Amino acid sequence: MNQSAYMPYMIKNTLIAGLFCLLISFITAAHANPVILVMGDSLSAEYGITRGTGWVKLLEDQLKKQSSPWTIFNASISGETTAGGATRLPALLESKRPGIVLLELGANDALRGLSIEQTQQNLRKMILMCKQSGSKVLLFGMQIPPNYGQSYTSQFKDLYPMLAKQEGVTLLPFFMAGIVNNKSLFQADNIHPNEAAQIILFKNVWGSMAPYQSLLQRSQQVN
Repeated sequence: MNQSAYMPYMIKNTLIAGLFCLLISFITAAHANPVILVMGDSLSAEYGITRGTGWVKLLEDQLKKQSSPWTIFNASISGETTAGGATRLPALLESKRPGIVLLELGANDALRGLSIEQTQQNLRKMILMCKQSGSKVLLFGMQIPPNYGQSYTSQFKDLYPMLAKQEGVTLLPFFMAGIVNNKSLFQADNIHPNEAAQIILFKNVWGSMAPYQSLLQRSQQVN
């Protein structure tokens, strides 16, 4: 087959392959549930505060106030790392089929001195899992104190916007914005936000969910 005859054949196959991928993506998204899955650590698991006072509950209350059909499944675990999240995520995606995943992980990786490359690899893996399942992702940007070293601190901070840009997902620039410089908003350990800080965390998350507001007003459930 000469080149001129071969080109239409290649173009046809490419178009078919593209349409097939688009169809698979549409079918996957259509079968997502109106569920928001929260994958986080102690910052999202109400560590050290009264149950029902955390930012996740405030988000749930906001959705109810708007009569949104969406519900929340909080799969956050205190002490969770990105490796742990990547291990647990497949089963959660399969059982809950969430339409949106709020990904708040990485801080414990830094506290344990894990490599930036390892954290990046795990976060990317989770983002790809979510996208392949038809879930939209809101990635929570995290930062660590400067005492971890300027290079590590800077690389860790830059990791989140870089991943969000590369993978085309929505970014909450800094989850702890408005809190880190106010000691009165922390528990005695100076690590975990107290109850008074939860409204700020909620507002940070809610503001970054602006791209999903129209989606939150309708259900993706297919009967």
